[in-house]
Amino acid sequence: MSLEFRVQSLGLKNNSTPYTLNPKPEPKNMDTNKRFLVGVYDDEDEVLAAVKQVKKSGVNIHEVYTPFPIHGLDKAIGHPRTRLPIAAFMFGTLGLACMTALTIWTMGYDWPIIIGGKDFIALPDFIPPMFEFTVLFTAFGMVFTFFITNGLWWGADAKMFDLRTTDDKFVVAVDLGKNRLSEAAITQAFQDSGAIEVNVKEIVKH
Repeated sequence: MSLEFRVQSLGLKNNSTPYTLNPKPEPKNMDTNKRFLVGVYDDEDEVLAAVKQVKKSGVNIHEVYTPFPIHGLDKAIGHPRTRLPIAAFMFGTLGLACMTALTIWTMGYDWPIIIGGKDFIALPDFIPPMFEFTVLFTAFGMVFTFFITNGLWWGADAKMFDLRTTDDKFVVAVDLGKNRLSEAAITQAFQDSGAIEVNVKEIVKH
């Protein structure tokens, strides 16, 4: 499956279109094309203020794409607190358990060797490899978690609404199918918040 973006520029002509409501949101269907309204900003402070202003207008924001992290943007969008620390703890615990079991089994049962008169299972001596495996499992686990949660697995199509987000522009994407506000009302909300461009982009699935 491949994704194709179709772009329609709405310009920045200001008008007094009232905020009207669609009768009901379009049904969520992953097999149909999706239309997004994209607001483009050229400053990190402006996009942070714009997100708060647009959300107050009743707009459900799909995602914000920036060339670098912006402090406080996740809270402004409304993202819940990340559970990555829990995943990191579980990966580290798994690594610690695996190395503890490995060292106890090899040194105490499979191939016991008397070293310096110490016990076969000398836990203080096992601390360095146990620590290293804890860090190793955590690092590799978080790398794979990052790729999976961001949809960056092998063969995945990149969803990029504007190539300039890798340079100096900030993009706020709104899924029109998940908003009760009309397209004209959302466009007006973008313009009122200082967007330099407002475009309609359609994801076409083949």
